[in-house]
Amino acid sequence: MIKVFFLIFEPAVAWEKIAQAQRSFAFILGTNLLPLLLLVTAVEGWGLENYGKWQPTFQKFRAFTPREVFSFEAVQFVLFLLAVFVSALLILRVSQTFHQRQNYLQAFTVTTYGISPLLFVRLLDAAPTMNPVVTWLIGITLSVWILYQGLPRVLMPDPTHAFGLYLSSALVIILTTGLTRLVTALYLLGYIDFNHSWLTRKIGHFLGQ
Repeated sequence: MIKVFFLIFEPAVAWEKIAQAQRSFAFILGTNLLPLLLLVTAVEGWGLENYGKWQPTFQKFRAFTPREVFSFEAVQFVLFLLAVFVSALLILRVSQTFHQRQNYLQAFTVTTYGISPLLFVRLLDAAPTMNPVVTWLIGITLSVWILYQGLPRVLMPDPTHAFGLYLSSALVIILTTGLTRLVTALYLLGYIDFNHSWLTRKIGHFLGQ
């Protein structure tokens, strides 16, 4: 979590250290992505269970049962994790169109650390009146900004291709995380119900619910 603050307030220094460290896939996943995602899941789930969520369309607070909270957070956890892996793969493919020779680990490093502010801002979703779209807009703005600092240091593109690769990578992250946020926001605002979705039934069956 401390790394998130460095990325936001000292992005150049933080990215230099990340690039020099060249951490493994397991290290990044186990010490950065999963802990932050689990923290956000727990805090938001606690907020939903104890305070509910304001649904402006219906002008009321909706209360969530523990089972509803579990179903929603499980689906959101899986969707966001998939968004990270897919984003990294797409960024790798985009970089290859610029005739670069990056690998998936480099793309995963950029993606994981790049979206960490987006995850961190989601802690605000625990507030019952916080609109999930607002936290996404704040988080994605921070992520796109720090991505500009990190992509050249980690992916090391040719200077002539650096800006084009940055724009393409930023678009990938905006689209993948935006789609994930759209689906989850529609549920929180009362437009869809995850309790009867195929994915929720599969997760519940796997966990013995």
